[in-house]
Amino acid sequence: MSQDDDVITKGKVVYMTYSVLSEEGQIMGQQDMPTGYVHGASSGLFIEIEHGLEGHCAGERVEVQLTPELAFGHADPSLIIVEDFENVPPTYRRIGAEAEFENEKGEAVTFRVVKIADGKVTLDANPPLAGKNAMCSVDIVSVRNATAEEMRTGFPAEQGPPTLH
Repeated sequence: MSQDDDVITKGKVVYMTYSVLSEEGQIMGQQDMPTGYVHGASSGLFIEIEHGLEGHCAGERVEVQLTPELAFGHADPSLIIVEDFENVPPTYRRIGAEAEFENEKGEAVTFRVVKIADGKVTLDANPPLAGKNAMCSVDIVSVRNATAEEMRTGFPAEQGPPTLH
């Protein structure tokens, strides 16, 4: 097998673990079990991460800066609700509490309590990193050639990376 077989390019199945960190360095999301995608096959992985992984190999750690425009988007003001403290049930009068509401389409939307100040409670259904820069730290577990079916779907056919014997 040539060394180029392990390099991430279009048409490669890539397995990775990762952490997403806020600008302040707080872990906002983490995947410790290897998860896979097909590089360059519209898997839904943020384009900034695909570009950052391009040319790297299994065993490497890659840190990718994520901007709001190409990752979590900008905050949608319509997903922020400010209520008087006394109108909020006691269960939700703490930072981090989550409340689920239905939108006009009947879809469930989860709001998080993000601020309590001046007799008001602010609930926000935007992703926590909406409108913010973040960093994704990726550990590349394995790289291999994708099949035609995997290229079509954007995802590996098997559930996990190959085991080493």
